[in-house]
Amino acid sequence: MLEVKPAEVKPASAATGRKARPTAVPAEGVTIAEAARRTGVSVHTLRYYERAGLVVTPVDRTSGGRRRYRELDLKWIVICTKLRATGMPIRGIRRYAELVAAGPGNEEERLALLEAHRAEVLARLGEIQENLKMIDHKIEVYRGSLAAGEADRLWAPSITGAAES
Repeated sequence: MLEVKPAEVKPASAATGRKARPTAVPAEGVTIAEAARRTGVSVHTLRYYERAGLVVTPVDRTSGGRRRYRELDLKWIVICTKLRATGMPIRGIRRYAELVAAGPGNEEERLALLEAHRAEVLARLGEIQENLKMIDHKIEVYRGSLAAGEADRLWAPSITGAAES
């Protein structure tokens, strides 16, 4: 469900002959570039999510100030991107992040927020399905007209009295 891409596969060691395998997020975390690759969002988006208050826990920093993302951070960023991809406004994601960061005691509000968003997604999905039906119908019209050798009868703005396009 929460799909964080695996870490880069390190080449097999010639000395040990061991097979290459992905490495887990090290205890000190991963760089912003690696976090971007693993979550599928840009470095700019990661910085924006942090500035906008969408990240539940503070992102660790090195002594030089560079961000280091933990596995928990990566999983949360994937949640944020899925909420955003389904149309949740930034303010809604921020509110959800605030509730999660606050800890136990607000689960009903979290649930209400997610249920309201789900209802909006379902409504949009219904609209998309209706639009898909129209597209499927148009595809069938074109296939039928092409198969019957009547494609020239399809409607075009410059032709009057033509069939449907």
